[in-house]
Amino acid sequence: MESLNVLSPGDVGYVKEIKTVGAMRRRLMDIGLIENTRVECVGKSPSGDPKAFLIRGTVVAIRNEDCENIIIDKAV
Repeated sequence: MESLNVLSPGDVGYVKEIKTVGAMRRRLMDIGLIENTRVECVGKSPSGDPKAFLIRGTVVAIRNEDCENIIIDKAV
């Protein structure tokens, strides 16, 4: 299992765990990041931070430091 940061544009993964707490955990869960949610990286900024992810039909930008706390299984 790896963090969400390992996904490059076009890659897909499935959420296994969210390791953050407090308000950020709540925000991530509010956008639909719960266990077994499919996440596809659809782009990244020129500097690489943040990346854009397709989550339940919505594109969401997530900073690298927050991606580190989202554990995924990368789809093959």
